[in-house]
Amino acid sequence: MVFSSIEFLFRFLPVFLIIYAVTREEYRIYVILIGSLIFYSLGEPIYILLMLLSIVVNYYIAKRIYSYRKAEKRGRVDHTVSCKMLLAGSALYNFGMLFIFKYIGFFAETVNQIAKKDILPVVSLTLPLGISFYTFQMMSYVIDVYRKKYSVKRSIIKFATYVSMFPQLIAGPIVSYDEVRHNMKDRRLKPKAVENGVTIFILGLMYKVLLANSIASLWNDVHTMGVYGINMPMAWLASWGFSFQIYFDFWGYSLMAIGLGKILGFKFPVNFNEPYSATSATEFWRRWHITLGRWFREYIYIPLGGNRKGAVRLVINTFIVWFLTGLWHGASWNFIIWGLFFFVLLMLEKFIYLDRLKENRLAGHIYMLFIIPLSWTIFNITDIKELGLYLRKMFFIPLPNATKLAGASKFFTLFGKYWWLLLICALFATPLPMKLVKRYKDTLIFKIILLAGFWLSVYQLIQGLDNPFLYFRF
Repeated sequence: MVFSSIEFLFRFLPVFLIIYAVTREEYRIYVILIGSLIFYSLGEPIYILLMLLSIVVNYYIAKRIYSYRKAEKRGRVDHTVSCKMLLAGSALYNFGMLFIFKYIGFFAETVNQIAKKDILPVVSLTLPLGISFYTFQMMSYVIDVYRKKYSVKRSIIKFATYVSMFPQLIAGPIVSYDEVRHNMKDRRLKPKAVENGVTIFILGLMYKVLLANSIASLWNDVHTMGVYGINMPMAWLASWGFSFQIYFDFWGYSLMAIGLGKILGFKFPVNFNEPYSATSATEFWRRWHITLGRWFREYIYIPLGGNRKGAVRLVINTFIVWFLTGLWHGASWNFIIWGLFFFVLLMLEKFIYLDRLKENRLAGHIYMLFIIPLSWTIFNITDIKELGLYLRKMFFIPLPNATKLAGASKFFTLFGKYWWLLLICALFATPLPMKLVKRYKDTLIFKIILLAGFWLSVYQLIQGLDNPFLYFRF
Protein backbone atom coordinates (compact mmCIF):
# COMPACT_ATOMS: atom_id res chain seq x y z
CA MET A 1 0.00 0.00 0.00
CA VAL A 2 1.40 3.37 -1.02
CA PHE A 3 0.53 6.81 0.35
CA SER A 4 -0.74 7.90 -3.06
CA SER A 5 -3.56 5.36 -3.15
CA ILE A 6 -7.28 5.50 -2.46
CA GLU A 7 -6.92 2.66 0.05
CA PHE A 8 -4.44 4.63 2.14
CA LEU A 9 -6.06 8.07 1.81
CA PHE A 10 -9.66 7.07 2.54
CA ARG A 11 -9.40 3.82 4.47
CA PHE A 12 -6.22 3.22 6.43
CA LEU A 13 -5.22 6.81 7.27
CA PRO A 14 -8.62 8.12 8.50
CA VAL A 15 -9.19 5.04 10.69
CA PHE A 16 -5.67 5.24 12.11
CA LEU A 17 -5.89 8.98 12.87
CA ILE A 18 -9.29 8.65 14.56
CA ILE A 19 -8.04 5.85 16.80
CA TYR A 20 -4.86 7.80 17.50
CA ALA A 21 -6.78 10.96 18.42
CA VAL A 22 -9.20 9.26 20.85
CA THR A 23 -6.47 7.21 22.56
CA ARG A 24 -4.91 8.55 25.74
CA GLU A 25 -1.48 10.12 25.25
CA GLU A 26 0.48 7.46 27.14
CA TYR A 27 -0.93 4.71 24.90
CA ARG A 28 -0.53 6.43 21.52
CA ILE A 29 2.91 4.91 21.05
CA TYR A 30 1.17 1.51 20.92
CA VAL A 31 -1.28 2.82 18.33
CA ILE A 32 1.63 3.92 16.13
CA LEU A 33 3.36 0.55 16.49
CA ILE A 34 0.26 -1.57 15.86
CA GLY A 35 -0.88 0.70 13.02
CA SER A 36 2.58 0.48 11.43
CA LEU A 37 2.64 -3.31 11.64
CA ILE A 38 -0.81 -3.48 10.07
CA PHE A 39 0.30 -1.05 7.34
CA TYR A 40 3.32 -3.23 6.53
CA SER A 41 1.40 -6.49 6.71
CA LEU A 42 -1.11 -5.23 4.14
CA GLY A 43 1.73 -5.18 1.62
CA GLU A 44 4.07 -7.85 3.00
CA PRO A 45 2.10 -10.27 5.25
CA ILE A 46 4.94 -12.83 5.32
CA TYR A 47 7.96 -10.54 5.60
CA ILE A 48 6.59 -8.76 8.65
CA LEU A 49 8.04 -11.71 10.60
CA LEU A 50 11.47 -10.92 9.15
CA MET A 51 11.21 -7.31 10.27
CA LEU A 52 10.03 -8.31 13.77
CA LEU A 53 12.89 -10.79 14.10
CA SER A 54 15.37 -8.09 13.04
CA ILE A 55 13.91 -5.71 15.64
CA VAL A 56 14.32 -8.28 18.43
CA VAL A 57 17.87 -9.28 17.41
CA ASN A 58 19.12 -5.69 17.11
CA TYR A 59 17.37 -4.54 20.28
CA TYR A 60 19.02 -7.20 22.43
CA ILE A 61 22.43 -6.77 20.79
CA ALA A 62 22.29 -3.02 21.48
CA LYS A 63 21.10 -3.68 25.01
CA ARG A 64 24.01 -6.05 25.63
CA ILE A 65 26.53 -3.56 24.22
CA TYR A 66 25.11 -0.86 26.49
CA SER A 67 25.37 -3.08 29.57
CA TYR A 68 29.05 -3.69 28.77
CA ARG A 69 29.60 0.05 28.31
CA LYS A 70 28.01 0.75 31.70
CA ALA A 71 30.25 -1.83 33.33
CA GLU A 72 33.31 -0.18 31.76
CA LYS A 73 32.20 3.19 33.10
CA ARG A 74 32.05 1.78 36.61
CA GLY A 75 35.70 0.76 36.33
CA ARG A 76 35.18 -2.94 35.84
CA VAL A 77 36.62 -5.23 33.14
CA ASP A 78 37.39 -3.81 29.70
CA HIS A 79 34.67 -5.13 27.35
CA THR A 80 35.94 -3.54 24.14
CA VAL A 81 36.44 -6.89 22.43
CA SER A 82 32.99 -8.14 23.47
CA CYS A 83 31.35 -4.92 22.22
CA LYS A 84 33.16 -5.20 18.89
CA MET A 85 32.07 -8.82 18.53
CA LEU A 86 28.45 -7.88 19.25
CA LEU A 87 28.64 -5.02 16.74
CA ALA A 88 30.11 -7.39 14.16
CA GLY A 89 27.32 -9.86 14.92
CA SER A 90 24.69 -7.17 14.32
CA ALA A 91 26.34 -6.18 11.02
CA LEU A 92 26.60 -9.83 9.96
CA TYR A 93 22.94 -10.45 10.73
CA ASN A 94 21.57 -7.25 9.17
CA PHE A 95 23.66 -7.21 6.03
CA GLY A 96 23.42 -10.98 5.79
CA MET A 97 19.63 -10.73 5.60
CA LEU A 98 19.93 -7.91 3.08
CA PHE A 99 22.33 -10.03 1.01
CA ILE A 100 20.07 -13.09 1.04
CA PHE A 101 16.94 -11.28 -0.04
CA LYS A 102 18.44 -8.62 -2.30
CA TYR A 103 21.73 -9.82 -3.72
CA ILE A 104 22.01 -13.60 -3.60
CA GLY A 105 20.60 -14.09 -7.10
CA PHE A 106 22.84 -11.37 -8.54
CA PHE A 107 25.87 -12.88 -6.76
CA ALA A 108 25.13 -16.37 -8.13
CA GLU A 109 24.65 -15.05 -11.68
CA THR A 110 27.93 -13.12 -11.49
CA VAL A 111 29.89 -16.14 -10.24
CA ASN A 112 28.37 -18.32 -12.96
CA GLN A 113 29.22 -15.75 -15.64
CA ILE A 114 32.84 -15.50 -14.45
CA ALA A 115 33.19 -19.30 -14.30
CA LYS A 116 31.29 -19.68 -17.61
CA LYS A 117 29.28 -22.51 -16.12
CA ASP A 118 26.54 -23.00 -13.53
CA ILE A 119 28.38 -23.34 -10.24
CA LEU A 120 25.74 -21.77 -8.00
CA PRO A 121 21.96 -22.07 -8.24
CA VAL A 122 20.29 -18.76 -9.08
CA VAL A 123 17.68 -18.10 -6.41
CA SER A 124 15.02 -15.45 -6.98
CA LEU A 125 13.40 -14.09 -3.81
CA THR A 126 10.79 -11.38 -3.45
CA LEU A 127 12.43 -8.27 -2.04
CA PRO A 128 10.82 -7.31 1.30
CA LEU A 129 9.50 -3.76 1.15
CA GLY A 130 11.72 -1.21 2.80
CA ILE A 131 14.43 -3.69 3.84
CA SER A 132 17.23 -1.42 2.58
CA PHE A 133 15.87 1.47 4.64
CA TYR A 134 15.05 -0.25 7.92
CA THR A 135 18.31 -2.23 7.83
CA PHE A 136 20.26 1.04 7.73
CA GLN A 137 18.18 2.49 10.55
CA MET A 138 18.76 -0.49 12.82
CA MET A 139 22.48 -0.51 12.08
CA SER A 140 22.74 3.20 12.85
CA TYR A 141 21.05 2.57 16.22
CA VAL A 142 23.42 -0.26 17.19
CA ILE A 143 26.49 1.67 16.02
CA ASP A 144 25.42 4.79 17.93
CA VAL A 145 24.93 2.78 21.11
CA TYR A 146 28.37 1.24 20.56
CA ARG A 147 29.79 4.77 20.16
CA LYS A 148 28.09 5.82 23.42
CA LYS A 149 26.07 8.45 21.61
CA TYR A 150 22.99 7.77 23.74
CA SER A 151 21.68 5.17 26.16
CA VAL A 152 19.82 2.14 24.90
CA LYS A 153 16.03 2.16 25.20
CA ARG A 154 14.71 0.06 28.05
CA SER A 155 11.45 -0.46 26.19
CA ILE A 156 11.53 -2.62 23.08
CA ILE A 157 8.20 -0.97 22.17
CA LYS A 158 9.88 2.37 21.48
CA PHE A 159 12.66 0.77 19.47
CA ALA A 160 10.14 -1.26 17.45
CA THR A 161 8.12 1.91 16.85
CA TYR A 162 11.22 3.74 15.66
CA VAL A 163 12.03 1.01 13.14
CA SER A 164 8.52 0.22 11.91
CA MET A 165 6.95 3.71 11.96
CA PHE A 166 4.83 3.61 8.79
CA PRO A 167 5.41 7.17 7.54
CA GLN A 168 9.10 6.41 6.87
CA LEU A 169 9.21 2.60 6.94
CA ILE A 170 8.96 1.83 3.23
CA ALA A 171 11.16 4.49 1.60
CA GLY A 172 12.67 6.73 4.22
CA PRO A 173 13.87 9.28 4.92
CA ILE A 174 16.51 7.30 6.81
CA VAL A 175 15.95 8.57 10.33
CA SER A 176 18.49 8.18 13.12
CA TYR A 177 17.14 7.32 16.55
CA ASP A 178 18.68 10.48 17.96
CA GLU A 179 16.31 12.53 15.78
CA VAL A 180 13.11 11.01 17.19
CA ARG A 181 13.95 9.71 20.66
CA HIS A 182 12.71 12.86 22.41
CA ASN A 183 9.50 12.81 20.36
CA MET A 184 8.72 9.31 21.62
CA LYS A 185 7.71 10.79 24.99
CA ASP A 186 5.55 13.71 23.85
CA ARG A 187 2.44 12.33 22.16
CA ARG A 188 0.24 15.42 22.35
CA LEU A 189 -1.70 16.47 19.27
CA LYS A 190 -0.60 20.01 18.41
CA PRO A 191 -3.04 21.81 16.05
CA LYS A 192 -0.35 23.88 14.30
CA ALA A 193 1.87 20.84 13.75
CA VAL A 194 -1.12 18.90 12.39
CA GLU A 195 -1.98 21.75 10.03
CA ASN A 196 1.61 22.00 8.77
CA GLY A 197 1.79 18.24 8.41
CA VAL A 198 -1.39 18.11 6.32
CA THR A 199 -0.04 20.90 4.09
CA ILE A 200 3.26 19.11 3.50
CA PHE A 201 1.51 15.79 2.91
CA ILE A 202 -0.81 17.25 0.26
CA LEU A 203 2.10 19.00 -1.49
CA GLY A 204 3.91 15.66 -1.63
CA LEU A 205 0.80 13.95 -2.97
CA MET A 206 0.48 16.57 -5.71
CA TYR A 207 4.15 16.22 -6.70
CA LYS A 208 3.76 12.44 -6.85
CA VAL A 209 0.44 12.20 -8.67
CA LEU A 210 0.22 15.35 -10.79
CA LEU A 211 3.87 15.62 -11.81
CA ALA A 212 5.71 12.30 -11.42
CA ASN A 213 2.87 10.09 -12.65
CA SER A 214 2.10 12.42 -15.55
CA ILE A 215 5.65 12.83 -16.88
CA ALA A 216 6.26 9.08 -16.57
CA SER A 217 4.46 8.50 -19.87
CA LEU A 218 7.22 10.36 -21.74
CA TRP A 219 9.81 7.70 -20.97
CA ASN A 220 7.22 4.97 -21.57
CA ASP A 221 6.39 6.37 -25.03
CA VAL A 222 10.05 6.42 -26.07
CA HIS A 223 10.76 3.02 -24.52
CA THR A 224 7.87 1.56 -26.54
CA MET A 225 9.46 2.83 -29.78
CA GLY A 226 12.69 0.99 -28.96
CA VAL A 227 16.22 2.35 -29.08
CA TYR A 228 16.43 1.80 -32.86
CA GLY A 229 13.26 3.80 -33.42
CA ILE A 230 14.37 7.08 -31.83
CA ASN A 231 16.91 9.79 -32.60
CA MET A 232 19.37 11.65 -30.37
CA PRO A 233 17.04 14.54 -29.34
CA MET A 234 14.31 12.03 -28.43
CA ALA A 235 16.76 10.06 -26.28
CA TRP A 236 17.74 13.17 -24.30
CA LEU A 237 14.10 14.30 -24.03
CA ALA A 238 13.06 10.92 -22.61
CA SER A 239 15.97 10.93 -20.16
CA TRP A 240 14.93 14.35 -18.88
CA GLY A 241 11.40 13.01 -18.55
CA PHE A 242 12.62 10.16 -16.36
CA SER A 243 14.82 12.60 -14.40
CA PHE A 244 11.74 14.61 -13.47
CA GLN A 245 9.73 11.46 -12.78
CA ILE A 246 12.18 10.00 -10.28
CA TYR A 247 12.70 13.38 -8.61
CA PHE A 248 9.03 14.24 -8.05
CA ASP A 249 8.24 10.60 -7.29
CA PHE A 250 10.80 10.29 -4.50
CA TRP A 251 10.60 13.89 -3.29
CA GLY A 252 6.81 13.69 -3.24
CA TYR A 253 6.92 10.52 -1.19
CA SER A 254 9.48 12.04 1.19
CA LEU A 255 7.27 15.09 1.68
CA MET A 256 4.30 12.85 2.44
CA ALA A 257 6.41 10.98 5.00
CA ILE A 258 7.56 14.23 6.63
CA GLY A 259 3.97 15.53 6.67
CA LEU A 260 2.65 12.37 8.33
CA GLY A 261 5.48 12.57 10.84
CA LYS A 262 4.50 16.14 11.76
CA ILE A 263 0.88 15.11 12.25
CA LEU A 264 2.03 12.45 14.71
CA GLY A 265 4.48 14.81 16.42
CA PHE A 266 7.76 13.64 14.85
CA LYS A 267 10.27 15.81 13.03
CA PHE A 268 11.82 13.80 10.21
CA PRO A 269 14.91 15.15 8.44
CA VAL A 270 14.63 16.86 5.06
CA ASN A 271 15.62 14.49 2.25
CA PHE A 272 15.84 16.90 -0.72
CA ASN A 273 16.98 20.48 -1.14
CA GLU A 274 16.33 21.55 -4.75
CA PRO A 275 18.98 19.15 -6.18
CA TYR A 276 18.28 20.14 -9.79
CA SER A 277 19.45 23.66 -8.96
CA ALA A 278 22.95 22.31 -8.26
CA THR A 279 25.87 23.52 -10.35
CA SER A 280 28.06 20.43 -9.81
CA ALA A 281 27.72 16.73 -9.09
CA THR A 282 29.29 17.42 -5.69
CA GLU A 283 26.58 19.92 -4.83
CA PHE A 284 23.90 17.67 -6.33
CA TRP A 285 24.73 14.91 -3.86
CA ARG A 286 24.56 17.31 -0.95
CA ARG A 287 21.00 18.04 -2.00
CA TRP A 288 19.69 14.66 -3.24
CA HIS A 289 18.62 11.85 -0.85
CA ILE A 290 20.36 13.71 1.95
CA THR A 291 19.73 11.08 4.62
CA LEU A 292 21.30 8.31 2.53
CA GLY A 293 24.40 10.41 1.87
CA ARG A 294 24.57 11.25 5.57
CA TRP A 295 24.41 7.55 6.51
CA PHE A 296 27.28 6.60 4.21
CA ARG A 297 29.32 9.58 5.39
CA GLU A 298 28.84 8.89 9.11
CA TYR A 299 29.07 5.09 9.11
CA ILE A 300 31.36 4.28 6.17
CA TYR A 301 33.36 7.26 4.86
CA ILE A 302 34.47 8.84 8.16
CA PRO A 303 35.30 5.50 9.89
CA LEU A 304 37.46 4.63 6.87
CA GLY A 305 39.42 7.82 7.44
CA GLY A 306 37.52 10.23 5.19
CA ASN A 307 39.84 12.84 3.73
CA ARG A 308 42.18 12.92 6.74
CA LYS A 309 44.79 10.46 5.46
CA GLY A 310 45.91 11.95 2.18
CA ALA A 311 44.69 12.09 -1.39
CA VAL A 312 45.16 8.38 -2.17
CA ARG A 313 43.09 7.25 0.80
CA LEU A 314 40.47 9.87 -0.03
CA VAL A 315 40.09 8.38 -3.52
CA ILE A 316 39.93 4.84 -2.15
CA ASN A 317 37.39 5.76 0.54
CA THR A 318 35.24 7.65 -1.96
CA PHE A 319 35.39 4.69 -4.34
CA ILE A 320 34.17 2.33 -1.60
CA VAL A 321 31.32 4.66 -0.64
CA TRP A 322 30.10 5.08 -4.21
CA PHE A 323 30.45 1.41 -5.06
CA LEU A 324 28.28 0.64 -2.03
CA THR A 325 25.87 3.49 -2.84
CA GLY A 326 25.30 2.03 -6.29
CA LEU A 327 24.94 -1.49 -4.94
CA TRP A 328 22.52 -0.31 -2.23
CA HIS A 329 20.11 0.83 -4.93
CA GLY A 330 19.82 -2.55 -6.59
CA ALA A 331 21.32 -5.92 -7.47
CA SER A 332 22.25 -5.04 -11.03
CA TRP A 333 25.41 -3.89 -12.81
CA ASN A 334 23.83 -0.68 -14.04
CA PHE A 335 23.49 0.55 -10.43
CA ILE A 336 27.16 -0.18 -9.76
CA ILE A 337 28.09 1.64 -12.98
CA TRP A 338 25.86 4.53 -11.90
CA GLY A 339 27.61 4.73 -8.53
CA LEU A 340 31.07 4.62 -10.13
CA PHE A 341 29.97 7.23 -12.68
CA PHE A 342 29.41 9.64 -9.79
CA PHE A 343 32.66 8.55 -8.13
CA VAL A 344 34.59 9.55 -11.27
CA LEU A 345 32.70 12.84 -11.55
CA LEU A 346 33.26 13.75 -7.91
CA MET A 347 36.98 13.01 -8.12
CA LEU A 348 37.35 15.02 -11.36
CA GLU A 349 35.51 17.92 -9.76
CA LYS A 350 37.53 17.79 -6.55
CA PHE A 351 40.94 17.66 -8.18
CA ILE A 352 40.37 19.60 -11.42
CA TYR A 353 37.37 21.84 -12.07
CA LEU A 354 35.04 22.22 -9.06
CA ASP A 355 36.35 25.71 -8.27
CA ARG A 356 35.66 26.82 -11.85
CA LEU A 357 32.09 25.59 -11.61
CA LYS A 358 31.64 27.54 -8.37
CA GLU A 359 32.97 30.70 -10.01
CA ASN A 360 30.75 30.36 -13.09
CA ARG A 361 27.33 29.18 -11.99
CA LEU A 362 25.85 29.46 -15.48
CA ALA A 363 28.45 27.02 -16.79
CA GLY A 364 27.66 24.78 -13.81
CA HIS A 365 23.94 24.72 -14.63
CA ILE A 366 24.66 23.88 -18.28
CA TYR A 367 27.04 21.14 -17.16
CA MET A 368 24.39 19.60 -14.88
CA LEU A 369 21.81 19.91 -17.65
CA PHE A 370 23.65 17.01 -19.29
CA ILE A 371 24.95 15.18 -16.20
CA ILE A 372 21.54 14.76 -14.53
CA PRO A 373 19.71 12.99 -17.39
CA LEU A 374 22.82 10.99 -18.32
CA SER A 375 23.15 9.67 -14.77
CA TRP A 376 19.48 8.75 -14.49
CA THR A 377 19.63 6.95 -17.83
CA ILE A 378 22.36 4.69 -16.42
CA PHE A 379 20.25 4.26 -13.30
CA ASN A 380 17.07 3.44 -15.18
CA ILE A 381 18.10 0.86 -17.79
CA THR A 382 19.03 -2.39 -16.06
CA ASP A 383 19.84 -4.32 -19.26
CA ILE A 384 23.51 -3.52 -19.94
CA LYS A 385 23.27 -4.18 -23.68
CA GLU A 386 20.24 -1.91 -24.02
CA LEU A 387 21.94 0.71 -21.85
CA GLY A 388 24.96 0.70 -24.14
CA LEU A 389 22.76 1.17 -27.21
CA TYR A 390 20.81 3.98 -25.57
CA LEU A 391 23.98 5.82 -24.54
CA ARG A 392 25.28 5.53 -28.10
CA LYS A 393 22.02 7.01 -29.30
CA MET A 394 22.36 9.91 -26.83
CA PHE A 395 25.81 10.75 -28.18
CA PHE A 396 24.94 10.19 -31.84
CA ILE A 397 27.16 7.14 -32.21
CA PRO A 398 25.79 4.87 -35.00
CA LEU A 399 24.15 1.68 -33.75
CA PRO A 400 25.15 -1.71 -35.11
CA ASN A 401 22.84 -3.08 -37.82
CA ALA A 402 20.82 0.15 -37.88
CA THR A 403 19.03 0.53 -41.20
CA LYS A 404 17.18 3.82 -40.85
CA LEU A 405 17.43 6.83 -38.55
CA ALA A 406 14.31 8.15 -36.85
CA GLY A 407 13.02 11.27 -38.59
CA ALA A 408 12.91 14.72 -37.01
CA SER A 409 9.11 14.65 -37.21
CA LYS A 410 9.05 12.01 -34.47
CA PHE A 411 10.90 14.34 -32.11
CA PHE A 412 8.61 17.29 -32.82
CA THR A 413 5.55 15.09 -32.30
CA LEU A 414 6.93 13.93 -28.96
CA PHE A 415 8.04 17.42 -27.94
CA GLY A 416 4.68 18.89 -28.94
CA LYS A 417 2.96 16.38 -26.68
CA TYR A 418 5.09 16.98 -23.58
CA TRP A 419 6.72 20.42 -23.78
CA TRP A 420 4.22 22.06 -21.44
CA LEU A 421 4.58 19.28 -18.83
CA LEU A 422 8.38 19.45 -19.04
CA LEU A 423 8.15 23.21 -18.53
CA ILE A 424 5.95 22.80 -15.44
CA CYS A 425 8.32 20.15 -14.02
CA ALA A 426 11.32 22.40 -14.67
CA LEU A 427 9.58 25.26 -12.86
CA PHE A 428 8.72 23.12 -9.83
CA ALA A 429 12.28 21.78 -9.68
CA THR A 430 13.47 25.34 -8.89
CA PRO A 431 13.36 26.91 -5.40
CA LEU A 432 10.55 29.31 -6.43
CA PRO A 433 7.46 27.14 -5.68
CA MET A 434 8.57 26.26 -2.14
CA LYS A 435 9.45 29.89 -1.45
CA LEU A 436 5.91 30.84 -2.46
CA VAL A 437 4.50 28.07 -0.27
CA LYS A 438 6.41 29.33 2.79
CA ARG A 439 5.28 32.87 2.13
CA TYR A 440 1.59 32.27 1.46
CA LYS A 441 0.82 28.98 3.26
CA ASP A 442 -1.38 30.73 5.85
CA THR A 443 -3.50 32.61 3.30
CA LEU A 444 -6.98 31.59 2.21
CA ILE A 445 -6.09 31.50 -1.50
CA PHE A 446 -3.26 29.04 -0.82
CA LYS A 447 -5.57 26.75 1.17
CA ILE A 448 -8.09 26.80 -1.70
CA ILE A 449 -5.34 25.90 -4.19
CA LEU A 450 -4.13 23.15 -1.87
CA LEU A 451 -7.63 21.72 -1.53
CA ALA A 452 -8.11 21.83 -5.30
CA GLY A 453 -4.74 20.11 -5.81
CA PHE A 454 -5.73 17.38 -3.37
CA TRP A 455 -9.00 16.60 -5.10
CA LEU A 456 -7.39 16.75 -8.54
CA SER A 457 -4.85 14.21 -7.30
CA VAL A 458 -7.65 12.01 -5.95
CA TYR A 459 -9.47 12.30 -9.27
CA GLN A 460 -6.36 11.12 -11.11
CA LEU A 461 -6.05 8.16 -8.75
CA ILE A 462 -9.71 7.23 -9.20
CA GLN A 463 -9.15 7.19 -12.97
CA GLY A 464 -6.84 4.26 -12.39
CA LEU A 465 -3.80 5.84 -14.03
CA ASP A 466 -0.41 4.21 -13.55
CA ASN A 467 0.75 4.96 -10.00
CA PRO A 468 4.13 3.27 -9.44
CA PHE A 469 6.60 4.25 -6.79
CA LEU A 470 10.12 3.85 -8.18
CA TYR A 471 11.99 3.48 -4.89
CA PHE A 472 9.86 0.49 -3.78
CA ARG A 473 12.19 -1.72 -5.82
CA PHE A 474 15.17 -0.67 -3.69
